Amino acid sequence: MTEPVLTASHWGLGLAQIEDGRIARVGEHPSDPAPSHLNDNIAGGLAGRARVLRPAIRRGWLTGEPALRGRDSFVEVSWDEALDTIAAELDRVRQSHGNASIYAGSYGWASAGRFHHAQSQLKRFLNSIGGFTGSEGNYSYNAALGLMPHIVGSFRDHIVEATRWPVIAEHSDLVVLFGGLAGRNAQVSDGGVHRHRMADNLALCRARGVDFVNVSPLRTDAPDADWLPVNPGTDTALMMGLAHTLLAEDLCDVAFLARYTTGFEAMRAYLLGADGTPKDADWAAGLTGQPAETIRALARRMAGGRTMISVAAGLQRTDFGEQPLWMAVTLAAMLGQIGLPGGGYGIGYGVNANVGNVDRLFRAAALPQGQNPVKGKIPVAMVADMLLNPGGAYCHQGRQETFPDARLVWWAGGNPFHHHQDLNRLHRAFQSPETVIVNEINWTATARHADIVLPVAATPERRDFCAGKSDDALVPMPQLVAPPGEARVEYDIYTALARRLGAEDTFTQGHTAEDWLRWLWSETQGSARAKGVELPDWEHFMAGGVISLPDPRPTQVFLSEFRADPVAAKLPTPSGRIEIASATIASFDLPDCPGHPTWFRPRDRAQTIYPLALLSGQPATRLHSQLDNGAFSVRHKIKGREPVLIHPSDAGARGIAEGDIVELFNDRGRCLAGARLTEDILPGCVFLWTGAWLDLDFEAPQNRDRHGNPNVLTHDRRSSSLTQSPAAHSAMVDLVRFDGPLPPVRAHEPPPFAD
Repeated sequence: MTEPVLTASHWGLGLAQIEDGRIARVGEHPSDPAPSHLNDNIAGGLAGRARVLRPAIRRGWLTGEPALRGRDSFVEVSWDEALDTIAAELDRVRQSHGNASIYAGSYGWASAGRFHHAQSQLKRFLNSIGGFTGSEGNYSYNAALGLMPHIVGSFRDHIVEATRWPVIAEHSDLVVLFGGLAGRNAQVSDGGVHRHRMADNLALCRARGVDFVNVSPLRTDAPDADWLPVNPGTDTALMMGLAHTLLAEDLCDVAFLARYTTGFEAMRAYLLGADGTPKDADWAAGLTGQPAETIRALARRMAGGRTMISVAAGLQRTDFGEQPLWMAVTLAAMLGQIGLPGGGYGIGYGVNANVGNVDRLFRAAALPQGQNPVKGKIPVAMVADMLLNPGGAYCHQGRQETFPDARLVWWAGGNPFHHHQDLNRLHRAFQSPETVIVNEINWTATARHADIVLPVAATPERRDFCAGKSDDALVPMPQLVAPPGEARVEYDIYTALARRLGAEDTFTQGHTAEDWLRWLWSETQGSARAKGVELPDWEHFMAGGVISLPDPRPTQVFLSEFRADPVAAKLPTPSGRIEIASATIASFDLPDCPGHPTWFRPRDRAQTIYPLALLSGQPATRLHSQLDNGAFSVRHKIKGREPVLIHPSDAGARGIAEGDIVELFNDRGRCLAGARLTEDILPGCVFLWTGAWLDLDFEAPQNRDRHGNPNVLTHDRRSSSLTQSPAAHSAMVDLVRFDGPLPPVRAHEPPPFAD
């Protein structure tokens, strides 16, 4: 066993111990006050039976025999055969259909390293040979990315400039958490996190006497808060009931609305019932399940002190998910505390470990991706629509767009058969392309739906450095072990392909992977020097430890400059103000997103025969689906399946006991899960974590998933035609105790191989 060696990931620092050339364990780092247990997944997740060890080609694609992707066997081949095959296929598709017919569906968190970032590597390679069709936005908070620029400004500014939690601790009286503040989300951050600060900052809030209200069907989304459970999808209605109370009881800050906003009169008329229905507390009570007097009392409490309104990112991943975002801004404007310390609103608190906790002094360098000659992109959540409807039309941001005809799909660094919705539909959609290529560490469902699978090195199996997008540290990431089998570093794979396609000089610029790492570090040194920080040379950095950097804005207050001078610091909106009503959005004439916040009943809830609302979110036992086969993830399963939270009353009505295997189902699909009974969930709701590797049983009804992936149940419709965002949290289901023979879970095993 070696001495512990520093490593880093999206979920934090770790000290790895190596035994006989393999990672034996990754322990906690002493500088982290609340280290994540997700490091326990690394050893087993990288050395399990599911590891892709050699290049493989799907048998039916290789022989020309008809066979469905996702259920075919594979033939292992040499690297030369795999690379020659890919080079020939890229040439064929480009010459016959053009580069726009190549879809780089590379979406996901991939590696925390600055150089070995799967999406950047793939996109640089494809740009070197003429480009590709890509995607825009993300699955996490796409509605905010598309909506907020119309009404306040870039949502990325909301994330970076969020009021700091120590400021909230000092100045806030009340924090109202729409969608809660799930601690499991605070384990991770894109690009990395070296110190988990959320728990300490929330403890500081409690010590200073800040009160919290958790508006969520799940008590554990904020266990130390007053719990106000509302029916899923009704947060907008609750906000409108609160806003109506502020109007009716003369609690609005009229001066703030006049100086800093535009369009409030239209919203005021809507709240008071211009459409025939006043949006008062009694109306909201009938939708949310909370008594009208509780709603009125909360409105008075919010107006009676300094109040921060927090909106979780998950709140927008629902039918008409733009509306709670817009209404939260409206409600905060009516209170008049936007731009004041501890007041106003924040969207995305808890989306990762760093929002509101810390920010970067400077950005570290990134691998240049080059210029993509293909300008077309699709909204990220419309991949199945694109594959099933090539050349079809859709609306996005008021424009009519057309789907490309994707003949070749290449996926690297992500797992769409985890994060996409209605996975049976995605399974059908993945039958459409002529060729699917996947780079993978393990045999996930995405790899099983590929024609060509390339085994790639994992984060601890290559040299890099970590500099999270919102973290305040630089961390060396030495190579801990060699990649197993024939797995290769992706840069070397693309170099070999570029050589075959006559683009090696364009792709590499004469650089090896180590050359690029040194260049990235040199560029990062320059950025640091501009901020008065002198970084060590590359060799000393890689041989050393964590470099902590100062937070550039530890007392940040969101929109404080705008409040101080709304003319000099006007917002990047048409009016320069907060647009409570947007003439731009109104001009699009969209039936599902009018020109001001509007109440819509969630579609599944209004139309379905299924009685239970399905909640799904980031798991506590892994990052999304990464290393689901690791020890920490596996030991929290029930008989090998993901746990589903059920209220005892719902379980009792169905004869379900703790630990039973249950079958969840609706018109879209079925899955098995392990019952966990708790009163911490609102009756009429069930909660099933995302990220269990999809394990479809093609012999069972609706290709039943054996493992507990909720996205076989979620619908693949968009939040609205404005942003075309995912709306996973609107699904309705039922469940029964599963009394049949328990099928074995195959998700963590390799597929069958043919000779």
